[in-house]
Amino acid sequence: MLRSATIRWGTMFGALAMVPVLLAQQPTKASTEAVLRIQTDKWIAKVSPTLYGLMTEEINHSYDGGIYAELVRNRAFQDNPNRPEHWRIVRDGNSRASMQLDKSAGPSAAVSSSLKLTVERADAADPAGIANNGYWGIPLQANTTYAGSFYAKADNDATGPLTMSLVSNNTGSMVATASVPSLTSEWKQYKVMLQTAQITPSESNHLVLSVTRPGAVWFSLVSLFPPTYKNTANGNRIDLMKKLAAMHPVFLRLPGGNFLEGDHIQDWYGWKKTIGPLVDRPTHPSPWGYRSSDGLGLLEFLEWCQDLHMQPVLAVYAGYSLKHEHVNPGPDLDPYVQSALDEIQYVMGSSDTKWGAVRAKDGHPAPFPLTYVEVGNEDWFDTSGSYDARFAQFFDAIKKAYPRLQLIATTPVKSRIPDVLDDHFYRTAEQFFQDTHHYDKTDRSGPKIFVGEWATREGSPTPDMGAALADAAWMTGIERNSDIVIMSSYAPLFINVNPGASQWVPDLIGYDAVDSYGSPSYYAQVMFSNHLGNEVLDSSLTGAPPLLFYSVTRDTVKQTLYLKVVNASSRPQLLDIQLIGKDQPTGTATITTLSGHSMEETNSLGNPARIVPVKSTSTRISSDLHRVFPAYSIEVIEVHLR
Repeated sequence: MLRSATIRWGTMFGALAMVPVLLAQQPTKASTEAVLRIQTDKWIAKVSPTLYGLMTEEINHSYDGGIYAELVRNRAFQDNPNRPEHWRIVRDGNSRASMQLDKSAGPSAAVSSSLKLTVERADAADPAGIANNGYWGIPLQANTTYAGSFYAKADNDATGPLTMSLVSNNTGSMVATASVPSLTSEWKQYKVMLQTAQITPSESNHLVLSVTRPGAVWFSLVSLFPPTYKNTANGNRIDLMKKLAAMHPVFLRLPGGNFLEGDHIQDWYGWKKTIGPLVDRPTHPSPWGYRSSDGLGLLEFLEWCQDLHMQPVLAVYAGYSLKHEHVNPGPDLDPYVQSALDEIQYVMGSSDTKWGAVRAKDGHPAPFPLTYVEVGNEDWFDTSGSYDARFAQFFDAIKKAYPRLQLIATTPVKSRIPDVLDDHFYRTAEQFFQDTHHYDKTDRSGPKIFVGEWATREGSPTPDMGAALADAAWMTGIERNSDIVIMSSYAPLFINVNPGASQWVPDLIGYDAVDSYGSPSYYAQVMFSNHLGNEVLDSSLTGAPPLLFYSVTRDTVKQTLYLKVVNASSRPQLLDIQLIGKDQPTGTATITTLSGHSMEETNSLGNPARIVPVKSTSTRISSDLHRVFPAYSIEVIEVHLR
């Protein structure tokens, strides 16, 4: 839990409690180790209104088995061309049946595979069918309605009834069930609603599709959805969306990182194959060892932005894939440039444009706001040296069609001047502690900076307290330089903590099928993004030890000062805080503290609230204050000015 410490402004009690504390006057004889002077009425830089956002990609089952709420795994039977992975045969009692992957029969050209169930013997007492265990289980809640659907056809129009059931792994009993009376010999989609009773929430369940008569049945695109965030169709998992909403992100970089590029050129994120009805989406391999269902397609990304009041940062494929394959600039690259122009039109074009009309047909007539377009991802890995010319080709075409769009380069270029340059940093805590002044001397006349991916890589599966301290220290440097660093996003965002689910650690938010939790780094992100002014105030810190970091901003609308202090030392740190200028503190102040007992202490599914923010209020403040900041702590002090 959070450590307590002797502090001259008071003592913290209890997670999320609001406890009065005292902001004391500095004693006449002060023996302090550090002095922080803040000029309350003098700003030195404007804070970017887009400073904190989200970066996401399909890694660690972030989409399928993560935020995308679909509960059926390998729903279109396209994960493996040789066998129906994650499916098994069900033969109750004396029934006899077999199943096999059929790559010649599917409900559409895009979804061309199905699972053929051949039933030799079955009846009402002894049905036969197929079962799916979901993504490490199928989570079910009490008194909840689940939307089931599937495509099916039979060798006999009289085949039926067909039952979709949710079955407990532990008892074998049906938790919920629904039926369709009959099938036809043509592909057709069937929809059912399954209602649970007063059950104990659990992921130990599986889905069964069963019949009670002999014959052959083909299945494809089998789906099961729980309630979604804001009841969005084909939407997202509620608990994960709520955690993101708490971060108050301003943007979402999509579709994200390596997921955009793919291992090979043919595996790039072909956005046109991710829109429209699910039955018209062929799925594609992700670069992290499993296939993407593309249920979370381009429109769903944009609706994700809409649900959380974010703006999209649209990354377009720029002709480079991870296995060092590239498209030569010139005529070979033209189709990819045109694809980017079409994609931008799908996002922001009116419904009377070609691709705006397609978006409207897909269910969203209104265009989405778009300011930033990123050309490629991590193109510094391209040893061919072709990115400069490739970027120029995209730059010229996009600027001609959309001159107001801001274009982001993923590595420095010479042929054109990008509006923004994307920097990525994955480091140890010590490296971040030593580099918090990274952007202090950056040339302000050059491109703005987007720190599109960054994280302290310590802790597993999610960051520990030491990583959170380093992350917070790094963010103080970003805030102080947010005139040049206009956007930043931690990465990766998500991790499914089940064995075999992850490819990268650590990650900000962990979960299994039922529960989720925020890491200490997650709470650091929440604290920073929720307490951000619009001006960086003039300030100076003297006499500070090497592991003390800070930033101070002011919100001119709310007339509020936000002081963030990170003490990454194992010892409490006394700090004199002098508020200088005509704007002086008034009323009460709020203090939010995140701290741990050691650098290794962390949160987990079993103990999700071991390290969480604690809030307290002050009873008196003045212009000359001092405070002992706890060891291993991140604090935000919110002071109202007059």
